[in-house]
Amino acid sequence: MHGIGVPTHAKQTTKRRGAIFVGTSGWNYPSWRKTFYRGVPQRGWLAHAAAAFGSLEVNGSFYVQIAPATYRRWRDETPPDFRFAIKGHRFVTHYKRLRDVERSVVLLRDQARALGRKLAVVIWQLPSNFRLDIERLRAFLPTLHRWRSVRHAIEFRHRSWFTAEVEDLLHRARVAVCLSDAPDFPLWRAVTTDFVYVRLHGHTRKYRSRYSRTHLARWAADVLTWSSSGRDVYLYFDNDAEGAAVTDTLAMRAMLGTPTPAISQRRTQGRRLPRAGEGAITPGGTGSLP
Repeated sequence: MHGIGVPTHAKQTTKRRGAIFVGTSGWNYPSWRKTFYRGVPQRGWLAHAAAAFGSLEVNGSFYVQIAPATYRRWRDETPPDFRFAIKGHRFVTHYKRLRDVERSVVLLRDQARALGRKLAVVIWQLPSNFRLDIERLRAFLPTLHRWRSVRHAIEFRHRSWFTAEVEDLLHRARVAVCLSDAPDFPLWRAVTTDFVYVRLHGHTRKYRSRYSRTHLARWAADVLTWSSSGRDVYLYFDNDAEGAAVTDTLAMRAMLGTPTPAISQRRTQGRRLPRAGEGAITPGGTGSLP
């Protein structure tokens, strides 16, 4: 089912509308050179993507140690109200599996500090074969107190984590569940804090398939509902292998009524991109997926 997951303890009464950030997971893809980046030199790709999207998720920080100078350059090449999310390093999530990782968390914190206020969220992606270990999670969450200047979300890829106890621990730590859509691991729609983090990996072919207009409209309705409840929303398309992430991001921004800059109105993969407000969604819809 594709309904809004809002546990009682996570409900908010504020009338403030939460901010909405929609972007792609990564931006440095050679396969986008002849479509989204047509006529743009590679050194200008980040600025081009930042002008089209409101946010980007950094994938490289999962694999390598990124120098502070690189983060600083990214900060300087993006607009003042732009926001980044970065993936926590796999040493923490895959090699150490959350155990005894304080030094690694602090190291990433110090490297990424150069992004300044443009760094909004750190997403910690757990491996799909990492089953529930409540004591390890309980020990890991206080480690994130060493990095209080940003928000944190965890992407659980094994269903065993989907329990009330885990949900309560995350709520107490003010850590979000990452809502992840993919064909080969489950989606947990728990909302545990004052923001929502979504990763759309491709509904039928992971990292490749495009989302249908119906799917996009349902996600857009959810985003507006979360925002209406006062929660900030960060949504990233990770179906980037064949360029679908660009088309889907721009379509989602149009549905949400987010102005789309002229540079992104070019044809992508041979299809006209929707203009801002075209097919806009009103808050409150949820719907159900097949």
